[in-house]
Amino acid sequence: MRFPIVLLFNPEKNDYKITVPDMPGCECRAKTMDMGLNEIIAVIESHLSLLAEYSEDIPKASTFETHVSKMEYRGGVWAVVDIDITPFLGKSHKINVTLPELLIKKIDERVATDAEHKTRSGFLATAAINELKNQL
Repeated sequence: MRFPIVLLFNPEKNDYKITVPDMPGCECRAKTMDMGLNEIIAVIESHLSLLAEYSEDIPKASTFETHVSKMEYRGGVWAVVDIDITPFLGKSHKINVTLPELLIKKIDERVATDAEHKTRSGFLATAAINELKNQL
C-alpha cells in the first residue's frame, strides 16, 4: 500500500518532522530528509504491527489531495512510501482453490519469471490484495 507522507522542516530544531497523515500519531523526527524517509518506514511498520496485535484495521491510504490543503502541512515536502501490508493482515491459513489448468499454468509462468512473487500463494495473495485494496 502506498501511503503519502509529509516532511516538515523545523528551523528552530534544524530537523524534519515526518508525518503519515493517514495514521494519526505515526511520525518521527530526523536531521535530514534521507534519514527521515528511512526512519518513517520503520515507524509505519511498527505502527501497523501494533494495530495487527490489537486486531485493528489497517488505515486506508488516501490521496495527496485529501491532505495537501490542510494548514498543518503547508510548506511540507510530500512523498509516498510503499509498505507491504501482508505481514500485518493476520495469521496465514491454508485453503484449497480450484482454478482452470491454463490459469494455473499462467500463474506458474509468472512466478517463475518475476522475482516479486516467490510462490503461487504469494502471487494469489498479491492479486487479492490489489483487488481488495479499497476494502483493506
